[in-house]
Amino acid sequence: MKRRLFFILVVFVAWLPIFAIQKPVFMIYHHALSAGYSLIEWLDVIRYGLRLDCTVAGYLTVIPLLCTILSLWLPTACIKKCLRVYFCVASVVIAAIFAGDVALYTFWGFRLDATVLFYIQFPSGAAGNVPAALFIRQALMLVVYAFASAWMLNRWALPIFPDKPMEGVGVHRFAALLVMGGLLFLPIRSSVTTSTANVGMVYFSNNQFLNHSAINPIFSMVASLYKQQDFASQFQFFDEGERKDIFASLMPELPDSVAGAGKAELLNTKRPNILLIILESFSANTIEALNGEAGVTPNLNSLSREGVLFTNIHANSFRTDRGLVSALNGYPAQPTTSIMKYPAKSQTLPSISKSLISEGYTAEMLYGGDINYTNMQSYFYSSGYSEITSDKDFPLTSRLSKWGADDDVTFDYLYLSLSEKDAASPFLYTFLTLSSHEPFEVPYRRLAHPYLNSVAFTDSCIGNFIGKIKQTPLWENLLVVLVADHGFRYPGWLKEYEPARYRIPVIWTGGAVKEPARIETVGSQSDLAATLLGQMDIPHRDFLFSKDILDRRYPAYAFYTFSNGFGFVDATGVSAYDNDSNRPVYQNPSSGGDERIRKGKALLQTLYDDMGRR
Repeated sequence: MKRRLFFILVVFVAWLPIFAIQKPVFMIYHHALSAGYSLIEWLDVIRYGLRLDCTVAGYLTVIPLLCTILSLWLPTACIKKCLRVYFCVASVVIAAIFAGDVALYTFWGFRLDATVLFYIQFPSGAAGNVPAALFIRQALMLVVYAFASAWMLNRWALPIFPDKPMEGVGVHRFAALLVMGGLLFLPIRSSVTTSTANVGMVYFSNNQFLNHSAINPIFSMVASLYKQQDFASQFQFFDEGERKDIFASLMPELPDSVAGAGKAELLNTKRPNILLIILESFSANTIEALNGEAGVTPNLNSLSREGVLFTNIHANSFRTDRGLVSALNGYPAQPTTSIMKYPAKSQTLPSISKSLISEGYTAEMLYGGDINYTNMQSYFYSSGYSEITSDKDFPLTSRLSKWGADDDVTFDYLYLSLSEKDAASPFLYTFLTLSSHEPFEVPYRRLAHPYLNSVAFTDSCIGNFIGKIKQTPLWENLLVVLVADHGFRYPGWLKEYEPARYRIPVIWTGGAVKEPARIETVGSQSDLAATLLGQMDIPHRDFLFSKDILDRRYPAYAFYTFSNGFGFVDATGVSAYDNDSNRPVYQNPSSGGDERIRKGKALLQTLYDDMGRR
């Protein structure tokens, strides 16, 4: 029995050097991109890439595990032959994926994914574009790599497989193999936290080539196959001419606005240091300053009087991964997917951080939770953030809640981190709070309702932090932007598609704010990018869906999405449309509803067309 268990372990471990060798080979192949990196960085690529290598190795060990279980009763000679064939076939497939991936990266700039299937549908055209020398080189790489992998597995792992069935198979022996199968689930999942294996887990640098080098191309390919959709073919409500005209009326192509052109100027400096605090699940319905529940957020109420309060902003979605992209990239949330789950697409998006980095800013990210959740880590590195702090950077005693470190811990870390900064060096610091996430378990007891109590806890942390940071020299040139990632269905009678579900707080405060103000303009969370950059006189034309709500040349409206549906808000009212039933589910008032739905459909169609092109 020990021999059978040892065989499974050896097979799993044998896959790891097969995958590890891919990393330096990939970097050597693209020597022009890898020149100048230190030995430590080369080793980091292998080290961080090990997580996905273990995941793929776990999957590839499942069949040998099943064969080992069968060998308890069946003749082993036949099973050995099957395993020999399996190792050879698996080696060829792995080698083919790697040989194709390493060559295609030169042209695509990202690791192999389901995009290759589009070209396989047209083999003659694809083959015609491949130079003969490249084809020969990659074919040779395939043969050598496949042979070496198969030889190693059949030479070193297969001989360990037992030569005969067991006599008197007991329950305990069968159970031992089942336990081994259960242990394989750990590397397959790659985590014991809320996140599962994803490409972003191996991202460790703000240099995209190093991150891409660490990716296991087999995992990248299979994961993208699982999620592959033809986005451009979805939600085709209008012909191209009509869609283009409607969208142009919503997002007109305007020349950059200039000072004194009627746009409100909220800041007393064009280059403030920026602290962007993204509030987990904060609904406008919990904030008295926005006509919400009284007594929940006294500190936000106070800040709304001291700074700039945007009173009519709607989140684009109901999930953090979609809300982050909406706020930081000016890219509306999708009702059926999340672009954050597609690193090859999300890395092409413009972002506030990229725009500020081009102006000499640095960008850092703080989150007390699992940064690997929904590809978050790859997303932030792709957006230009050079330093990311997450749950693993806090001691275990500080992250005992389900999701990670509570907000009192992370706000203290934020204060210490900012206190060390040179006020003269421009920076963007983004902080995603955590404690007001379900199940709302916080070290704080003031209100009976769990959600309201968690919001009140984060509000108390905000008040404590702002009170301390005001006493530092940093405050004078600091712009603090508070915005929710999404709302919450409070009160509980709210329907998922109602606009009150999506109203969120947006407050600008800090020494960089010129004077208190209330902005009543209807807008979306995705408008933050253009509005902030507009105040800094930084071009924002790359943000196709983000409008400067302080610029009166843009129409005032909000767009939000729920599960396969959307809502559209403007001066005429609100309409929500369900794509499954192809009908409106909310109209207030009914007059003007058809036009609102028409505009929402055009936005949704344009959004998916754009995703399909990325």
